[in-house]
Amino acid sequence: MPRKSWREALATYANPATLALLLLGFAAGLPYMLVFSTLSVWLREAGVARETIGFASLIGLAYAFKWVWAPMLDQWRLPLLGKLGRRRSWLVLAQGLVAIGLVGMANFDPQTHLSWLIALAVLVAFASATQDIAVDAYRLEILGDEHQAALAAAYMTGYRVAALLATAGALYFAEGFGSTAKNYQFSAWAGTYLVFALLMLPGLLTSIWMREPPAPPHIHAPPPKHGFFHQLLAIMAVIVLVISVPTLFIQFYQSDLVATLLGDVTVQSLLYNDRAFMRAMLYTALACVSASGLFWGGLAPVLKTAAAKYGFFHQLLSVLLLIILLISVPAMVTQYYDSDLLLMLQGQLSLKDLLYYDRAFLRALLYTLLTGLSISSLFWGGMAPVLTPVNDFIVRYRWQALLLLSLIATYRLSDTVMGVMANVFYIDQGFTKEQIASVSKVFGLIMTLLGAGVGGLLIVRFGIMPILLIGAFASAATNLLFMLLVGMGPHLNMLIVTISCDNFSAGLATSAFVAYLSSLTNLKFSATQYALLSSIMLLLPRLIGGYSGVMVEKLGYAHFFLATALLGIPTLILIALQWGRDRRQPNGDAPVAPAEKA
Repeated sequence: MPRKSWREALATYANPATLALLLLGFAAGLPYMLVFSTLSVWLREAGVARETIGFASLIGLAYAFKWVWAPMLDQWRLPLLGKLGRRRSWLVLAQGLVAIGLVGMANFDPQTHLSWLIALAVLVAFASATQDIAVDAYRLEILGDEHQAALAAAYMTGYRVAALLATAGALYFAEGFGSTAKNYQFSAWAGTYLVFALLMLPGLLTSIWMREPPAPPHIHAPPPKHGFFHQLLAIMAVIVLVISVPTLFIQFYQSDLVATLLGDVTVQSLLYNDRAFMRAMLYTALACVSASGLFWGGLAPVLKTAAAKYGFFHQLLSVLLLIILLISVPAMVTQYYDSDLLLMLQGQLSLKDLLYYDRAFLRALLYTLLTGLSISSLFWGGMAPVLTPVNDFIVRYRWQALLLLSLIATYRLSDTVMGVMANVFYIDQGFTKEQIASVSKVFGLIMTLLGAGVGGLLIVRFGIMPILLIGAFASAATNLLFMLLVGMGPHLNMLIVTISCDNFSAGLATSAFVAYLSSLTNLKFSATQYALLSSIMLLLPRLIGGYSGVMVEKLGYAHFFLATALLGIPTLILIALQWGRDRRQPNGDAPVAPAEKA
């Protein structure tokens, strides 16, 4: 992207599309914060354990797997709503489901119906992820690359305004309705979530009001081979399969099945009293029902997104291998950390005791085996089909694609893992909800918007890569300020300094990263390819973030923040390598296929 003057940089904001992105960013920020950030405060105030809150953050994996159903948004207009257009119809559906899910969450108290509350939060997350797919595709199609930085900044502005309402606003509402850390009131949180269900209305009106972007001529193709409902059923089956397969192994492991086989527990006791075994049987049944689609082609719409040269079962195997690898690697590291392996190496524990009594070590061995089998498939091509949805990306960038994908996967790692425990940290540190809302949210919003706006201007003026590097460094380094805050108690001035630096760097980094992802995306696959790239961005941080509560319990807050800051080092190395390669190319920031980006 060529550098421009300051006048030209400012002119990129004077486009009607920026208003649409501002309002769509608002609609995207509400549900994400309500199920990821504010929900953690609600759960903590209701007395839910930190470990449970950390695992509940895995709801965010819906955003990481949105590439599974993203092709539907490229191929189909919805029945009835399809009159609005390909992008707008999906936006209206997604926003409606978000509102319904928020109303449902308002009807379940986490002290008595935690499972139902989490289930509805999952619905909101999936609908919100679908909304994100459509918004990203709209942004990519409505204007060219030269406007993407400004659109990204406008989107971030709307997103952060929504974040203010969904975090600080939610805390104010909950406090005003009568719920405090010492006097929890479910009705106050229920009223709060009902208010935010109504606040989805501006986003819905925006989707109806804005114009549908014209589809590029080269993406018009023959009708999809598989019907709409066939594709929808296939997506649901794949999601159930992805969840049920690892869960059934975990439940079987936690059950008394081995004790029954050894004769220590009766079959009757296993069937009637072992809840873990009954859950394992349920997930086994779900997995079998979902996998049965393999034999009559029910999963074909999802699995046959790869090139035709790969067989059906080869594609299925590649999907399963990738899922196993993405889950097993962070789980393996966590279980080794929880085990007594170090004590055994120091001679304080025998190998026999480690193998017979240390369940964490046994789980670590299982995940190590799964990781080894998955990695070994790289050498005989087992994962080739699952990588082909980014075939266009790989063809354009060749070996450089590995560097780019690694950069994308780690860019948000440092701040995302830290962010899971941020609100919990504020409460445990002794700050009141008013202080959290005023400093972390209201004042923090101003700094984030300032960072996003400055980032948009700097990107147009100087290019993407230098701002990408600065944003990555600042996002990781500001975690050290949280570490300093740990030993200072509820020090309000230090909180202001910490939030100022952290939110400004987050706004700057996000603007740069959205613009960078946009420059890598081919309009021919706008929804699918951007969804896949942004999913890669979220997957590793979300998986590791799920163990953030465990990390805090084991390390303490100070060492936790230090560890999250160190997570940013690999990203800085990758950006430096990529920037050096880009500077050797005549086109500047990122290599683009002109014929495809037109």
